[in-house]
Amino acid sequence: MIRRLYDWTLAWAAHPHALWVLAAISFAESSFFPIPPDLLLIPMILAAPHRAWLIAGVCTLASVLGGVAGYAIGYFAMEAIGEPILIALGKADGFDAFTERYNEWGAWAVLTAGITPFPYKVITIMSGATALSLPVFLVSSVIARGLRFFIVAGLLWAFGAPVRGFIERQLGLVFTVFLVMLFGAFYVLRFL
Repeated sequence: MIRRLYDWTLAWAAHPHALWVLAAISFAESSFFPIPPDLLLIPMILAAPHRAWLIAGVCTLASVLGGVAGYAIGYFAMEAIGEPILIALGKADGFDAFTERYNEWGAWAVLTAGITPFPYKVITIMSGATALSLPVFLVSSVIARGLRFFIVAGLLWAFGAPVRGFIERQLGLVFTVFLVMLFGAFYVLRFL
């Protein structure tokens, strides 16, 4: 079953409209959607390594634009939309204390969340809610999201065939490690 799902994802990742789907997922993930774009980014690059830089660029641009939407949610609609999202992610506790310190370290928070598995949407919403300088937010977002997606693209572009071969030979192990890391990250983030 895992093999069929993997093959289906790789085949779909090469679909002519996959870039649009990646853009939509990247946009949504930065403001409200819980699934990271890496789940489509990686197989898309493996399926078409000659398009690695375009794929990473689209993912970065859409993610930053989605971050602006998240910023707008926090700035204009924190009570109506932002708080329910943060509550659903388990990140609403301590918001008042966070707000006091956030603007002092906001650029670093955006950089850190944009690169790490920490939900970037939490930082985009909180950046708007605390009225972090929009230029600071944009520059930090472009750097962080660009680093994240272009490093992945570069590694897959440089080592794609061996990585793909390893994944295909050790699919069960790779899938298990991925799930453990994914659920482990959610568990750790839940209690931060």
